Amino acid sequence: MDPEGHPAATVGELSFAALDFESAGERANVAGVPVQVGVAWMNGLDLEASSFYRSYLKTDRPVTWAAQQLHGITNNDLQDAPEFLALWPEMKRRLGGRWIVAHGAGTEKRYLRAFPLHGFGPWVDTLSLSRKILTGRPSYALSDLAEEFSLEEQARVLLPDFRWHEALSDAVASLLLLRKLIELMGIQGHRGEVLLVQGG
Repeated sequence: MDPEGHPAATVGELSFAALDFESAGERANVAGVPVQVGVAWMNGLDLEASSFYRSYLKTDRPVTWAAQQLHGITNNDLQDAPEFLALWPEMKRRLGGRWIVAHGAGTEKRYLRAFPLHGFGPWVDTLSLSRKILTGRPSYALSDLAEEFSLEEQARVLLPDFRWHEALSDAVASLLLLRKLIELMGIQGHRGEVLLVQGG
């Protein structure tokens, strides 16, 4: 039973929402701000391409040269973008009532502080989960794990314009990695809490 007395959902019954942000880049003593957000859903082990969502985000801080080289987002891309706070109804609809998935969830959690008391979660950190069950890897970067399991090919079928360091693409890759981890562990019938590891 969950805390409210309902039957505890199994991993195969959960609804997931993967979340990813791209940032304007770090500056001396100043944390980066988000310039793009992507969200994708997975119900059980089925990704829903119809759920895919991405948006640029307006900021008053210029995108650093280093960040532009990483994700290709320029200040011109952001001119007509909405401010992140204006997307609260969209974020609530897309994230509410789902388990939130991110690869290294700290950044996503930090940016969601723009919405105090949002209540989204529980959080499944595929980085922490990968370190727990895929021991001894030289790298746990999302792109490296995706290469190991040939996930990029699957991502391109779902999202033809897939590219690394693009918010929706990375969100989709996070879900594909989570699905692979669930399959490797054979935990579809286990309670969802098995996905919650320290740091997640």
